[in-house]
Amino acid sequence: MKILPAIDIKDKKCVRLVKGDFKNKTEYSISPVEQAEKYKDYGFKNLHIIDLDGALEGKTVNFNVIEKIVSKLDLKIQIGGGIRTFKDIEKYIDAGVEKVILGSAAINDKTFLEKSCLKFQNRIALGLDVKSGYLCVSGWKEDSKILAYEFLKEVNGYGISRLIYTDINKDGTKESPNFDESIKIAKISNCPVIISGGVSSIEDIKKAKELNNKNIEGIIVGKAIYDGDIKLEDLAKEIDA
Repeated sequence: MKILPAIDIKDKKCVRLVKGDFKNKTEYSISPVEQAEKYKDYGFKNLHIIDLDGALEGKTVNFNVIEKIVSKLDLKIQIGGGIRTFKDIEKYIDAGVEKVILGSAAINDKTFLEKSCLKFQNRIALGLDVKSGYLCVSGWKEDSKILAYEFLKEVNGYGISRLIYTDINKDGTKESPNFDESIKIAKISNCPVIISGGVSSIEDIKKAKELNNKNIEGIIVGKAIYDGDIKLEDLAKEIDA
């Protein structure tokens, strides 16, 4: 199972939010580039990066910071936040990003998602950011009024290469992921699923592995690393992909 340490970037700093609330934000002194280097030093091969400024503004804001991480480190990186056009996708792929996550743009325009999957085969990931069953968009500030399950069923045949399922009510809380819903999503999805939101301890990582679900590809770990609840040397022992 892939373990993807997270870097959320706001104002060129590493930050973590609780339940996507920008008012409930913790800033960390380490820079995004230094944090990425730290992950690499511990042997992590995959990285999850979100441009929070981009998600809020609906455009790529921290591209230069992300490009620096990609060019400096040989890591498999998935990037999301503010990606709204083919040009945005192309820019990240040309920079060396492995997967580009479409969230708001995909939910607001399914045709754009379908065309992106055709144009950039095996490079498009879908971000399903879910709150009480409904998809949220625009940096999680808006409820789309669209049920996650229904949306997934509609776009399942588009050729999406990866699905990132985030339970917003769990994100940043360190209350353990929503494994039950993750399993349900994985059962429906035609592509591998990454679990996101709520990881609190190494036990959560072990539990994700013990699910032994062939369609759950990995898990994202964020706040628990930054707050010291999970030590990187312990997390690194769980790397197997």
